Amino acid sequence: MADSSMRPTVLHPDHSSHSNLSSSRASTSPRDQVRRLVWKMAVATLILMAIGSATRVMNAGLACPDWPLCYGTLFPGQQMNLQVFLEWFHRLDAALIGVMAIVLVGLSWWHRQSLPRWTPWAASLALGLIVFQGVLGGLTVTELLRFDIVTAHLGTALLFFSTLLVMGVLLLPYQATGSVGKLPWLSLTAAILVYLQSLSGGLVGSQWALHQCLMVSQLCSVMNAHLLGVLPASLSTLAVIIVAWRTPALSAALRRLTHAAGLLLLAQVILGVATFRLHLQVELLTVSHQAVGAALLGTLICFTVFSLRDRHQAALLEA
Repeated sequence: MADSSMRPTVLHPDHSSHSNLSSSRASTSPRDQVRRLVWKMAVATLILMAIGSATRVMNAGLACPDWPLCYGTLFPGQQMNLQVFLEWFHRLDAALIGVMAIVLVGLSWWHRQSLPRWTPWAASLALGLIVFQGVLGGLTVTELLRFDIVTAHLGTALLFFSTLLVMGVLLLPYQATGSVGKLPWLSLTAAILVYLQSLSGGLVGSQWALHQCLMVSQLCSVMNAHLLGVLPASLSTLAVIIVAWRTPALSAALRRLTHAAGLLLLAQVILGVATFRLHLQVELLTVSHQAVGAALLGTLICFTVFSLRDRHQAALLEA
């Protein structure tokens, strides 16, 4: 008889393939699918707001005189120029996000047993906001860029963006350290002030307020309000950054967001000063200023949700 120790070792691929299959299933769980879709929508929304800013700054808001089509067609090839392209692409991006929102609602309700209870309701809220956003987008054209509608259009976009970020952060895994202290309320305050400042900036752009204010001593009320709003928004954000830096044992996620907020705040101040000094004459500066403002708001929203989760998890552990 042959020695059993000399028998060749037989590899069983079934065990390996079973493990890979299990890990593949785990990576494509309903929670992961919804989370990935939410973050893709958030990135697309940030791009959409930047394109909307470019459309407004370059006087392209009425480049397509009708709505929802553009010159009565889905693709206005004969009328295409830079302004028409900006307005047409802005609408295209918005339509794609709307389709993604419908998919998000469908996924959330279909897999509601595998998701946190709030998920389908939050997805439905996001869909409602994007539908309202579409209505406002149509009104901006039919009402010939009325400044209050344009500002409401921006405000709704920021709310939709914030809703997606809240969902995305809540669906991420997180390990609490229990050291956030008052940071959740500081960051929430900063986020609200930055949101209001973003609306003020949108109002300045839609009314071309800077062009009406040639000297600091002759500032119109809209531009004056925006300049005054810089101080509380910046100081509150700076307070979050300083307190976070001084807080020991802060989680890695909150540390990264703190660094991001610091860089974005610095960039926003520099862009704001440059935009003011150049009287909105450099379109790229103006668009960058508004896009960085939206990114700063998003960073503060993520910081707030993470820190609230940290506080909540720490309280549960103590209980």
